[in-house]
Amino acid sequence: LQGAFLEHIHILQRIPQVSQVVPVRTVEQLDSVDALIVPGGESTAIALVAERSGLIEPLRKFVRSKPTTKKGGQSLIGGLDITVNRNEFGSQIDSFESAIQINHITTSSSDLFPAVFIRAPIISSINSPDVEVLARLQCTTGETDVSAIVAVKQGHLLATAFHPELTNDDRIHRFFVKVAIDFLNEKKS
Repeated sequence: LQGAFLEHIHILQRIPQVSQVVPVRTVEQLDSVDALIVPGGESTAIALVAERSGLIEPLRKFVRSKPTTKKGGQSLIGGLDITVNRNEFGSQIDSFESAIQINHITTSSSDLFPAVFIRAPIISSINSPDVEVLARLQCTTGETDVSAIVAVKQGHLLATAFHPELTNDDRIHRFFVKVAIDFLNEKKS
């Protein structure tokens, strides 16, 4: 609907396990996919367009039953038992990049992911033991310290407070594809 969806498409097309990438703008397209990436940024605009397109309720239903990843933003479609503080780091001018460790993705303290934060939120609280913290900020930025949670996973849902599609590193996308394949295989058995 809006956001950096083309960047996600280009990364997904490089992953051999992905058979087809479909930009989702209609309920029919949503019904045709096994997993979904909701791009971050402009979440208010995305919510308005989704509402006008009749996609809000189908999106909420989708996240309850299929793998979904959301890049930052406000509560639009729910699914994760977390609380988020929007624009935690300030305005667009306060955007930054930070190398971070991510559980299941990076392998050591020297193997870091280049996380791009643009008007980024943080996950201010985990509201369920089912939510796994994948990453914390590893630098102090303004008044936000290293304890800030910036990536989580809950079952088949994944969320990041940064934009992995704005890097050349496809490991988060590969991880999401693995989560989706594992979930779909488990559902079949």
